[in-house]
Amino acid sequence: MLYDLGIGLYDLAVHLAAPFSRKPRKMMKGHWVVYELLRQQLQKDVPYIWFHAASLGEFEQGRPLIERIRAKYPRYGILLTFFSPSGYEVRKNYRGADVVCYLPFDKPRNVRKFLDIVNPCMAFFIKYEFWKNYLDELHRRRIPVYSVSSIFRRGQIFFKWYGGPYRNVLRNFDYLFVQNDRSKRYLAKIGINRVTVVGDTRFDRVLQIRREAKDLPLVEAFKGGAPTFVAGSSWQPDEDLFIDYFNRHPEMKLIIAPHVIDESHLVEIVRKLKRPYVRYTRADEQNVRKADCLIIDCFGLLSSIYRYGEVAYIGGGFGVGIHNTLEAAVYGIPVIFGPKYQKFQEAVQLIEAQGAFSIQNGDELNRLLDRLFSDHAFLETTGRRAGDYVTGQAGATDKILEMINF
Repeated sequence: MLYDLGIGLYDLAVHLAAPFSRKPRKMMKGHWVVYELLRQQLQKDVPYIWFHAASLGEFEQGRPLIERIRAKYPRYGILLTFFSPSGYEVRKNYRGADVVCYLPFDKPRNVRKFLDIVNPCMAFFIKYEFWKNYLDELHRRRIPVYSVSSIFRRGQIFFKWYGGPYRNVLRNFDYLFVQNDRSKRYLAKIGINRVTVVGDTRFDRVLQIRREAKDLPLVEAFKGGAPTFVAGSSWQPDEDLFIDYFNRHPEMKLIIAPHVIDESHLVEIVRKLKRPYVRYTRADEQNVRKADCLIIDCFGLLSSIYRYGEVAYIGGGFGVGIHNTLEAAVYGIPVIFGPKYQKFQEAVQLIEAQGAFSIQNGDELNRLLDRLFSDHAFLETTGRRAGDYVTGQAGATDKILEMINF
């Protein structure tokens, strides 16, 4: 079948790239030890619930469900698998799971070996994870399997005239917990009806993040009493726009947390700045107060940093698509992003709720920021609408738990 051929070619490509590229090399090292790791770490006589996430974003989406199950049903062990090194390398020591490893490539032999070792009592695949051979074998073994926070669009292969084999993959799920009514309608048209609209578990996660947000004394000292613009996960096209505005407005402060923090990109950012700056890893109580721009040159802080801003900008909208808008909106501040947001339901709905804005160019950003920073009522109202939107969408985790038999 074409699917198995594609998996085989991908596997070959990763092996060929491994000597020359760090990401494929890490993936292959993880795959070489996965079966031995499972044999060593899985405990006999413990029923395991298996969660699979492609990468870090999907993990964060499934995390509320993992942690609620762990707290409510402690007799179960938790196995967490990742496809991407960018998820596994960051969360390989995650304490909410008993075992964390890579998912072997979706080849029939790998699938049987993996499931023979793990023998999960149930499985959860987060969002877009539809691995045919794993799902076929789980179905054959009558192991319940669920899709969590999935979302479907008309253009996906499941709904094409030639998509029959892929539609059959979806029929392997015992239940699909989808984000919206549109997804449920699309699935109904192809005869898949074990579907419930529960919303997106990411809303539960960002509310949890807000409750657990770190106090960051250096960021607080940097901000002082100045209106602060926080740019998260920014790329060069984003930075060209908001840095230009920042350079011409001495009354505001800027925090930049770029998506890529390698040295060449940080140097590129610094070249554009015409006002004093400091990098977070080199900041102290004295120099941070003298800076007008704080560059976050490390990972793990952004979700806590948004709380210090009056306005947030989310990067990626001039590239392949925007990054996480909810981590900012949960703090009740208006959110701005570029034009490529239509594939992200929460961004569309934030705009509809009048808590977010999409800009096409620098002129639009300049006019919007002028109004937000000069009209306090407008700033407050739009921020409140953003926060209300997030809190109003919470609860997907509870809905899922109510429908599963443990």
